Amino acid sequence: MRILVAITGASGVIYGKRFLEVCKELDIKTELIVSDTARKILSYEIGESKENLEKLATKCYDYNDLTSPPASGSYKIDAMVIIPCSMGKLAKIANGIADDLIARAADVCLKQRRPLVLVIRETPLNLVHLENMLKICKAGGIILPANPAFYHKPKDITSLVDFVIGKVLDVLNISHDLYKRWTGIP
Repeated sequence: MRILVAITGASGVIYGKRFLEVCKELDIKTELIVSDTARKILSYEIGESKENLEKLATKCYDYNDLTSPPASGSYKIDAMVIIPCSMGKLAKIANGIADDLIARAADVCLKQRRPLVLVIRETPLNLVHLENMLKICKAGGIILPANPAFYHKPKDITSLVDFVIGKVLDVLNISHDLYKRWTGIP
């Protein structure tokens, strides 16, 4: 399996980093695009550089290079995950504004009917956010809010992050054991 991973400038870049780590552990090939704003957020939130993050990926692309392979429908990937996905990027994708590689690659996934997962992290949501999410759902994308659960009794931040990563893997039908699944209340 080969997944195109995009990290945008929303808070929550820890999700993107952990997703890349888990994919590497599961021997899933990842191709990475990091937005310009995400570079700043990476440094601020988790003290990481784009270059360190790129070491986790199989291949990397420049955010502004619309001539790279993921900009074309003839380039085959199995899925795209935008993690985290800012509301600005969500709006661009929902409205067909493909003026950077992340938005263009997402547009390609929708037109080619390939899985596209947007891990949003914004709260609260306004009407524009909700309408844009609806547009993406109607076009075939999956909106997956970064909302961890607590029934698995998380012990630390990594447990909370892993729950969200596990949900992304679930919608892509990838087996994992990142969290204990719900079995009901004893």
